Amino acid sequence: MAADKKAKKPVKLPQGYVPSDDEKFMNAKQKEYFRQKLLAWKSDIFEQNKDTVEYLQEVNVSYPDPVDTAAANADRQLELRTRDRLRKLINQIDKAMSRIDDGTYGICQETGDPIRLQRLEVRPTAKLSLEAQEMHERGERIRAS
Repeated sequence: MAADKKAKKPVKLPQGYVPSDDEKFMNAKQKEYFRQKLLAWKSDIFEQNKDTVEYLQEVNVSYPDPVDTAAANADRQLELRTRDRLRKLINQIDKAMSRIDDGTYGICQETGDPIRLQRLEVRPTAKLSLEAQEMHERGERIRAS
């Protein structure tokens, strides 16, 4: 039985490669660049999570002084909130990787326009162009007031 999908040929990036506006938008090199950037970020987050788990296992939250115990519990809660944020970020990274695979990475989900490479460089999980993000945030502020 023949596979319906063609096997994708791996893309080797030149050393020091950085996407440029002079190239075709989201060509194979750019997709591979952002895939590697996202994978490295995810790996770093996993490492941070491992450190957090080790820290939480080592921390004693019961001290003779109630103020010390309260401070230790506050630190622990902060670590847990940070870990939860990182878990959500991993989910965003996975979704961005899926967009690379399905060919929608780098395209604004509201306008359908390309997201600038500089924005993707700073926020590789971006789903909206800067302009669409600003409109979205203005709308949230209006609804909140």
